[in-house]
Amino acid sequence: MTSSLIALLSLIALLLLIGYLRLPSRKGSGLILTWLVGVLITGSWGNGIWILAALATVILLVINIPALRHSLVSKPSLKLLKKNLPQISETEQQALEAGNTWWDAELFSGKPDWKHLRDLSSSSLTTEEQAFINGPVEDICQQLDDWKITHEDLDLPSAIWQQLKQQGFFGMIIPKQYGGLGFSAIAHSEVVMKIASRSITAGVTVMVPNSLGPGELLHRYGTDEQKNHFLPRLAKGEEIPCFALTGPEAGSDASAIPDTGIVCKQDFDGKKDVLGIRLNWEKRYITLAPVATLLGLAFQLQDPDHLLGDETNVGITLALIPTDTQGVRIGKRHFPLNIPFQNGPIWGDDVFIPMDWLIGGVAQAGNGWQMLVECLGEGRGISLPALATGAGKLLSHTTGAYAGVRKQFGTAIGKFEGIEEPLAEILATTYIMDAGRRLTATAIDQDQKPAVITALLKYQLTERMRVIVNHAMDIQGGSGVCLGPDNYLGRLYQAVPIGITVEGANILTRSLIVFGQGAIRCHPYLLDEIKAAQDDDLAQLDKTLFAHFGFVFSNLSRSIWFGFTNAFFESPGTPMTRKYYRRLIRLSAGFALLTDYALLTLGGTLKRRERLSGRFADILANLYLCSAVLKHFEDQGEPYADQPLLDYSCQSLIHDAQQAMLAVFYNLPLPWAGKVLRFFMFPFGKPYSPPPDKLIHATAQLAIKPSATRKRLCAGIYLSDSPDDLTGRIEYAFQLAHQAKAAETRLKRLVKDGRLTSMTEESRIQEALEKSLINQDDADLLLKAREAMLNAIKVNSFEPETLKSSGF
Repeated sequence: MTSSLIALLSLIALLLLIGYLRLPSRKGSGLILTWLVGVLITGSWGNGIWILAALATVILLVINIPALRHSLVSKPSLKLLKKNLPQISETEQQALEAGNTWWDAELFSGKPDWKHLRDLSSSSLTTEEQAFINGPVEDICQQLDDWKITHEDLDLPSAIWQQLKQQGFFGMIIPKQYGGLGFSAIAHSEVVMKIASRSITAGVTVMVPNSLGPGELLHRYGTDEQKNHFLPRLAKGEEIPCFALTGPEAGSDASAIPDTGIVCKQDFDGKKDVLGIRLNWEKRYITLAPVATLLGLAFQLQDPDHLLGDETNVGITLALIPTDTQGVRIGKRHFPLNIPFQNGPIWGDDVFIPMDWLIGGVAQAGNGWQMLVECLGEGRGISLPALATGAGKLLSHTTGAYAGVRKQFGTAIGKFEGIEEPLAEILATTYIMDAGRRLTATAIDQDQKPAVITALLKYQLTERMRVIVNHAMDIQGGSGVCLGPDNYLGRLYQAVPIGITVEGANILTRSLIVFGQGAIRCHPYLLDEIKAAQDDDLAQLDKTLFAHFGFVFSNLSRSIWFGFTNAFFESPGTPMTRKYYRRLIRLSAGFALLTDYALLTLGGTLKRRERLSGRFADILANLYLCSAVLKHFEDQGEPYADQPLLDYSCQSLIHDAQQAMLAVFYNLPLPWAGKVLRFFMFPFGKPYSPPPDKLIHATAQLAIKPSATRKRLCAGIYLSDSPDDLTGRIEYAFQLAHQAKAAETRLKRLVKDGRLTSMTEESRIQEALEKSLINQDDADLLLKAREAMLNAIKVNSFEPETLKSSGF
């Protein structure tokens, strides 16, 4: 009995060791063979061990004899996979081929290479880029009056438009050889973030020409002639670009574009029988369309007379069209939630263009979908995350200051536990957003094109912006609700849905793209298996399939091991970060295992299980953002004062990943198998909790006191401490409140001791001064701080006639 038990336990330990170390099949087979020999020598065959030995022998034979493996496993699997694996359409294939994988693939592997991430050199601004931010960007921000822009002029001032054009704001991504600024991704991000912290309208206006649009498309795919002609004009602002993709019947499903272009011949520009395209389209929600001089257009190209080749339906194609071309109609402006950036519909009625107006020329006809997907990374990975992070930093800085000076019951509201909770989440969420923004920009700067990560980042950061803005509204109450020249928060609140809907609606990004594409693109074997099954390539399938079996076995082994040890024996990171690396290691192994379980049990139907796909996307997103937080903290030198931000961020992200993983367990097929997997991964129940109250308090305190941590967190946005500035007045009051803190404490003590009898604060200050209980300097400081506080919390009011005439 004892020898049999030892034999059984030794086999389990051996299998777990093989899987944990991911040993090659030959080494693993050798170790199992050694176990068999040991069992034979010791005679430990009783109580069913011989059954395990026989099973191990069969497995060894199947793994190591190709002919046996082919007939028993690979051939039957080929038929099963052809039936159950998801079919990849042409547009899906183009999307999968666009961009590449990066840290997302590491997380899907179940065994991320943390050394690679930690050794990654983070992007930093050049001297020229920093000078641009300190100079032209700062100057623009000082001039922006968001109330005037959003309520009175409904546009940027003409002087700002001129500066944006002349100083190269619309050509940040255009190389210097064409007259652009040639900025890095991190510089692009920093510029948008700073401007957006001052005015969303201005931020969007700068963002669009540097995101998905003619500039990037020309730079990547344009002919030399197109680049030489258009890029210098775009860089100088002589041309204002827009890109028309979304239509009434094709928004997120851009592959279903109904707009058409027919290849034909027609007289054009004084020439006869010019080979070209007759276009008809209807587009809407096109940013900069009302002021654009150059239109990028996506359409379905058809060649019924085969003037280009054998294909009748050539596919999605992109063209560059001057907006003064005959047949182009620009409509009236849309008005997106009181954020009046230039946006509107645009039509084309029998617009004829020559073939050399196609972006990239005839050679790129039909390649538009892949071109678009590759270029979406700028908007998804840089511009929109920068805009969202700018909002987070602004609210961390200003709402924190507001909570530090606004008083109820004689106490700053930031000290109330009810306020601490949303305030702490504002700060930690901003920290998370900034970490994700910087890591993704670094990847792009190093020539990575992580399509899944940029989609993930866009949906996560714009959703987190929604959370932050709502919390800020709760804290500021009436002063946030009542619009006016002194309200810096109301327009941000109105702007939240804009970022959530553009560059792919967040609902579809979460439920279809992140995991739907990520599972195929990032999984180390799935795409090869799909291709092998579709091509009836038995040899390739056999090779990939058995590698996949080993992969699943490894993640199962690692999940079991980590479930009982919480990855305690893993050692990446530093003493301050190691525990979080261990948790990510554990969850990554579980995520990889769950992914394979879902693929095995659901097959091609997983594409239609959008709620399940969304939960998987949440796991991946939280793992990625937590990786970014750890990288960010270490890159900043691990400042001890920032530890509350690190702890709150990591604990909330890891807890959210765990909860999404548990939700997956409850919704997978074969519930009994899901329960077994859950026991293996979480044998002692839920291991990770959300941030505790003590940590919430420590994090919130960072917002209501001046500190180096607050400066680091809010760095990169427009800051002012002028009492006449929209947000500077709040910072001015915040700084004065802390200068007057000691004097205020003495005043409160005098009231408590009964030495002052006046009812109002001003009269108490005067009484204390008259009784020589405080000196003149203290009295002046207290009065000055109170006046600044009242200025910081003031709310605008209007005459009824003014409201009627304003269109409120």
